Amino acid sequence: MKMKLLGIAVGLAVAGSAWAAGVRDEPITPIRPPQNINIGKAELGKKLYFDPRLSNSGFISCNSCHNLSMGGSDNLPTSIGDRWQQGSINSPTVLNSSLNVAQFWDGRAADLKEQAGGPIANPAEMGFTHTLAVGVIESIPAYVREFRQVFDKDKIDIDQVTEAIAEFEKTLVTPNSRFDQWLLGKGDALSPTELAGYELFRDSGCVACHNGEAAGGNSFQKMGVVEPYKGNEGVEGRAAVTGNDADRFNFKVPTLRNVELTYPYFHDGAANTLTEAVDIMGRLQLGRKFTDDENARIVAFLKTLTGDQPLFRLPILPPSADATPRPKPFD
Repeated sequence: MKMKLLGIAVGLAVAGSAWAAGVRDEPITPIRPPQNINIGKAELGKKLYFDPRLSNSGFISCNSCHNLSMGGSDNLPTSIGDRWQQGSINSPTVLNSSLNVAQFWDGRAADLKEQAGGPIANPAEMGFTHTLAVGVIESIPAYVREFRQVFDKDKIDIDQVTEAIAEFEKTLVTPNSRFDQWLLGKGDALSPTELAGYELFRDSGCVACHNGEAAGGNSFQKMGVVEPYKGNEGVEGRAAVTGNDADRFNFKVPTLRNVELTYPYFHDGAANTLTEAVDIMGRLQLGRKFTDDENARIVAFLKTLTGDQPLFRLPILPPSADATPRPKPFD
């Protein structure tokens, strides 16, 4: 086992050297594989991520709204929460979320750990409380043992729960997209149409907001710079966090990684296709009306940003200590 781990470490070091030496100088940079992961903590976090017992109904897990088989989102305009409540905002992808400057569309959570606790206690999402969630975990002997092994503490608290979930989410990066391969020197990784689409995307100014490893996620920008966006009614954006009226309708720039999988688009899920999204963003943010051909080229490029999806077996969740029925779902 030690030799195997040493081999993996050496392989990552060699890959890292190659990455640094061969990368093209572009505003978007290649995604690196996960770094410095606590395996035990991540494995525990994976179980918690998929465990619906952390919700009031016993039917909603983190994966319900951030489905790892659907690009880390749920492909709904806004998510369905406890008691069939319709959410007010689109569920952002959890893939590559560790690369974000902050979490949630308005950035109200500074990091993944802070974000992980939000949905559990949100009455419109998982509809539980942190105290009850910890109580459920403490009632499951296998969880109690695993928490003690991972954290070396006798008492479980919500900080340990969210820290474990966050550690798992750090593993959910998607390197090795065809665009990353091109950035790393594989000249034939993109077709002429896709390369032309990237050059149009870059030279039109889209990279002013969509840059870095995640092609976004690292700044807050106003939705509707040149023209107002009609879908902003009733949503404050970043202003709800800062209290500054100048931040109204400012949202965290979404990542474009795996964007072909994470439809519908925007904070309200109003754009059903990439073609529609590109047209709206061109007009509202850049003051430019892309032709049908230009739009198609940009869409072709955006599809090259789909990387390797996280591969793992679904966890076998620890059995409850008793068979006491939970409340009926969504009563």
